[in-house]
Amino acid sequence: MKGKLVLIIGPSGVGKSVILKALKERHPELHFPRSATTRKRRQGEGDDLYHFVSDDEFDALEQEKKILEYAVVHGKERYGTLVDEIIPYIDEGKIVIREVDVQGFDSIRKHRYFRESDSGYDLQSIFILPESKKQLIAHITDRAPISEEELARRIASMENELDHADDCDVKVINKEGALENAIAQVEEAIF
Repeated sequence: MKGKLVLIIGPSGVGKSVILKALKERHPELHFPRSATTRKRRQGEGDDLYHFVSDDEFDALEQEKKILEYAVVHGKERYGTLVDEIIPYIDEGKIVIREVDVQGFDSIRKHRYFRESDSGYDLQSIFILPESKKQLIAHITDRAPISEEELARRIASMENELDHADDCDVKVINKEGALENAIAQVEEAIF
C-alpha cells in the first residue's frame, strides 16, 4: 500500500474529534502524528499527543525546515506539524491522518512535499460539513455558555472555514444523529 497524508478539516463543533477518535479505535494501522507545541505540559499529560518544546527549540525546528506548518494559538503558544511525524510514515507505506484548520491545510498543500504532482507524496483532504449552519451554531452554544461577541467571532470563523470546503478532495456531511454514516464515508474516502 502506498502511504499518504490525509487532512481532516472542518469548522469547530462539526464532529472532527469524534470522527478521529473512531478512526483511531477502528484502524490501529493508521498513524496519527503528534504536534510540536510550546505550551506547558498539563498535570498528568503524557507524550501521546504532543511533543513539548521550548520557544527556542520550536524556532530551531522551523529554521531547519522540520515543521510543515504551524499556528499561534491564544496569541502565544505555537502548535506545529512535524515533518518527522509525517514523511517517514508515508515512506513506510502508512496512511497518516492529521486534523488541521484551513490555514494549516493551505500551508501543507503548498508545501514542497505536497504541492507538485512529482513531489512523491500523496495528499488527500476531507472536509467535514455540518448538516446546516444552524446545527453547527447549536453545537457551539450547547458546549458551554459563551458571550454574544465570542459567538459572533466563531460564526465569522465558521463562515470562512466553510468557504474552503470546495478546495478539498472529499466533502462529508455529518448529519445530526447519523455519526456512523459520516465515519463510514470518511473510511471509504481514506481506503
